[in-house]
Amino acid sequence: MKDAHSVGIPWAFRGHSAGIPRPFRGHFVSADFAARVIIVTLFTLMTVRLWESFLVTGRLTGLLLVASELLVVVLTVFRRAALLVDRTWRARLLTGLSIAGPPLVVPIAGAGLLPEAVTVPLSALGLLVVVGGKLSLGRSFGLMPANRGIVSRGLYRAVRHPIYLGYLVTHAAFVIANPSAWNAAALVAADAALMLRALEEERTLLHDPQYADYRARVRWRVVPGIY
Repeated sequence: MKDAHSVGIPWAFRGHSAGIPRPFRGHFVSADFAARVIIVTLFTLMTVRLWESFLVTGRLTGLLLVASELLVVVLTVFRRAALLVDRTWRARLLTGLSIAGPPLVVPIAGAGLLPEAVTVPLSALGLLVVVGGKLSLGRSFGLMPANRGIVSRGLYRAVRHPIYLGYLVTHAAFVIANPSAWNAAALVAADAALMLRALEEERTLLHDPQYADYRARVRWRVVPGIY
């Protein structure tokens, strides 16, 4: 792959190996470490809240959401360095909004809109899609729009952002099981940011000719036949 300088990539997109002056490298490393700490902290708070709810209500839907988000933490901590990163404020804002939603949800004590016989399998299906997508990515997983290597195997043969599809399903299942205006607002905002983040990711990845070829082969971004 060509480096950032040779393809004329703006400064905001350059990654760790793209000729960044030494004083800025420490800044990027510190910011990356801070981001990982924030993600782990938010996940821990969400886990405690949903586990306490499970002990009271016995509902499994919240625990499946925890399992899905746990993969975010693990893969974020052990991800590989990016070849190219979009560090614009727009990318930062969309990333922040998309990851802030799940930790803000609040389980409810009342009955869901549908029984657990429906919401648990639905949530499990979404979790399987998330797991399949993240296993396909492996250490290429990241939060900020970046190029950590072009992946076209596994679920990426069907849609270009299968993990986001899994999120949509698990989030819908959680809101159905825990219906409230707060939960709906938090997850709808997060998912809207995810859809816009998909556009930002593709804008970054299109600097790589391999991704342009991949996008030409796989038509749909997230939901087959829709988007």
